Amino acid sequence: MSCHRVAVIQAGTSLFDTEKTLDRMEALCRQAAEQNVELAVFPEAYIGGYPKGLDFGARMGTRTEAGREDFLRYWKAAIDVPGKETARIGSFAAKMKAYLVVGVIERSEATLYCTALFFAPDGTLIGKHRKLMPTATERLVWGQGDGSTIEILDTAVGKLGAAICWENYMPALRQVMYAGGVNIWCAPTVDQRKIWQVSMRHIAYEGRLFVLSACQYMTRADAPADYDCIQGDDPETELIAGGSVIIDPMGNILAGPLYGQEGVLVADIDLSDTIKARYDLDVSGHYGRPDIFEIKVDRQSHQVIRDQFSRDQATEKKPVSDSAISQLD
Repeated sequence: MSCHRVAVIQAGTSLFDTEKTLDRMEALCRQAAEQNVELAVFPEAYIGGYPKGLDFGARMGTRTEAGREDFLRYWKAAIDVPGKETARIGSFAAKMKAYLVVGVIERSEATLYCTALFFAPDGTLIGKHRKLMPTATERLVWGQGDGSTIEILDTAVGKLGAAICWENYMPALRQVMYAGGVNIWCAPTVDQRKIWQVSMRHIAYEGRLFVLSACQYMTRADAPADYDCIQGDDPETELIAGGSVIIDPMGNILAGPLYGQEGVLVADIDLSDTIKARYDLDVSGHYGRPDIFEIKVDRQSHQVIRDQFSRDQATEKKPVSDSAISQLD
């Protein structure tokens, strides 16, 4: 079957309260399930939060103790992948009987990553993508992902990939994902600007695919009372205004953009539309010109320490064959 019902879910984090955010997520998943969706996409940094406006006490050449406390608070709100929070999110997917994509702040020792997680309809965590290039001040609190998590997941609803917020402006990454055959492009974001809609329509039209962009809708009321909110302390002040949208392979808007409120946007899509759209523009096929252009992708997981010693030990413990002993003799 090439026809599927998909959704983007516009919602805000209960900042620094991960359990409360998960409770809100569960309610929104129930709402989406009532509309029989097969895939739902949540915004960037939904679990763990996007502390818009915080500077974490950083100035060129200096950091403050208060900023370190802010980072500790943020770290505590982040989640382990896998961990108890991912198990709970998986249970939401299982109850929905749908694929689920959600932006999280992933904790790995002391480093945080802005990550998109993929869950199957049975609740299994089937993939993750770490944001390759945090933007501006994000680089202070988030690490950089590597090529090992540039994933295209071949699922029952289509080939899914994710690019988080301004990763969508990386031409090489887009081309790699196009070449992987992605036909449902998930774009979790916190970018509320009107030009974001232009970018999403461009990617849909360039890649001839469906774009599902989920943005947060977050107000001052979603942050704790002691949050240093540069936008003001009126509970109704919008910190992130939304703009979630679903777009077809010819750049037409199917649902949204939604502003000024939380909500679930739903659209029925037909994956055969991606084939029809690529009739005259297939950027990884007849429009690719591999005789001229080539992109090299390093898909290794880059770690600070590669434990060669352990591998050498494992090799040494292998039993020696009789023939090898004969040669030694």
